Amino acid sequence: MPNQTTSVPRAAGVVVAATGLAHLVVPRAFHAITASAFPKDTTTWTKRNGVTEAVVGTAIAIPATRKAGLVALAPTLRSSVRG
Repeated sequence: MPNQTTSVPRAAGVVVAATGLAHLVVPRAFHAITASAFPKDTTTWTKRNGVTEAVVGTAIAIPATRKAGLVALAPTLRSSVRG
C-alpha cells in the first residue's frame, strides 16, 4: 500500500495530466480561459497547453521524474495565472 508521501503527488500528477488530455479531447471547453492570453489561434494554443499539462502531470505522477515535473509546473502555473 503506497504511503501518503507517494500517493498525493501521484494523484495530483494524474489530475494535471487528465486536465491536459481534456484540452485535446474537448478544446472548446478551454477556449474562454485560453483566449484571454492567446486571442489569435486559440485552438492551437489550447492544444499546446494541453500537451504541456499532460507531460508535466505525467512527470509529477512518476516518482523518478517527479522533481523535474514540479520544476516544470512553476512556469506553467505562472502563465495560467497571468492570463
